[in-house]
Amino acid sequence: MQIIFFDLSEQRKSMLPLSYTRVLSDLRIGILKISEKWTNRLGIDQISYLTEDYLQEKFPCYESDENIFIQSNVCPNDILLGEIMRLEDKDVLMAGETILAFRGTIEQFMQQDWNYVEYNGEFLQVSHPWEIFQHNGSEMEYDFAWLTAGRNSEPISGTNRVLNPSQVFIEPGAQVECAILNANNGPIYIGKDAEVMEGSVVRGPFALCEHGVLKLATKIYGPTTIGPHSKVGGEVNNSVILGYSNKGHDGFLGNSVLGEWCNIGADSNNSNLKNNYAEVRLWSYASGRYAPTGLQFCGLIMGDHSKCGINTMFNTGTVVGVSSNIFGGGFPRNFIPSFSWGGSAGFTEYKLNKVFEVAEKVMERRSIDFDEVEQNILKAVFERSAQYRSSYK
Repeated sequence: MQIIFFDLSEQRKSMLPLSYTRVLSDLRIGILKISEKWTNRLGIDQISYLTEDYLQEKFPCYESDENIFIQSNVCPNDILLGEIMRLEDKDVLMAGETILAFRGTIEQFMQQDWNYVEYNGEFLQVSHPWEIFQHNGSEMEYDFAWLTAGRNSEPISGTNRVLNPSQVFIEPGAQVECAILNANNGPIYIGKDAEVMEGSVVRGPFALCEHGVLKLATKIYGPTTIGPHSKVGGEVNNSVILGYSNKGHDGFLGNSVLGEWCNIGADSNNSNLKNNYAEVRLWSYASGRYAPTGLQFCGLIMGDHSKCGINTMFNTGTVVGVSSNIFGGGFPRNFIPSFSWGGSAGFTEYKLNKVFEVAEKVMERRSIDFDEVEQNILKAVFERSAQYRSSYK
């Protein structure tokens, strides 16, 4: 049996720019990626994807004798898992008009050859980028309980000050010294071979994934997740870094989501609250305009491979696309299209050959090849996002 994660085009558009370079099930919320939550809980390690053509080479689709189709941006819970495992051939599990799961062949799925089963329970569907940090705390508690059940944490060094140690879990190879870990408000999870350097203060819920690093005297307010192979310093509040990205120096990041291969320059800050305390509006690719979030606190959404120079200032509710480079004084605009080069003084188009040069160097530092598959994805995103850069030409 295998899981096939499927993306619907309208859902992918509402999750841009994070979905430009990945399937939705590849997003991280809590401790794990959405796909990892399902494979762990269902005990199925064979997965494939039904998604847009330009992503299919990186996220391929195969058919097995038995297939369970899962909506790519839906997170599992115990009740939903039980209902899915009871599905029979050609059964589709629906919550209103939302397709949650289907059991059968790809042909049956595509032709909608279905037997309808209604689901009346609760579920989390991540439909907008800000919902990643908004629901990060509840998903982290769910993941923490699953990952630590029946297991013992590695010993916590006596150099640390720990509050509520039963809710602190350290994986093998992790190093934590001379830190304050306060798990009274939620669990703290330190992944394999991760490091929390001296003087760091962490208030849970918090997850530092494998090979992640908190640099000296970092201040963390939960719910915050630092994805694998990421380095973080300064002050971070209720944010998610998907992985392989750095915010290695002082500066504030709050109520934000950073993609992979991003870098935040030293002393850069984002605002997460408007001066008039009004609801934050965020650029929506789906509607083509700024849309209400229902949130008073909302910071920065940054797509993969984007970077900013030192002392960059981001306004409340700023969206940065894929492979943009922001620098200079003042506040840049609230919506920065993919492949933009510049800052508050204006932008030009970031040429694709230069993007490739930087991406190759950055990924090489993590011993990952910037191969033809990755190049083709960025080429496709460059073409798909060209309309937003038309004013640069």
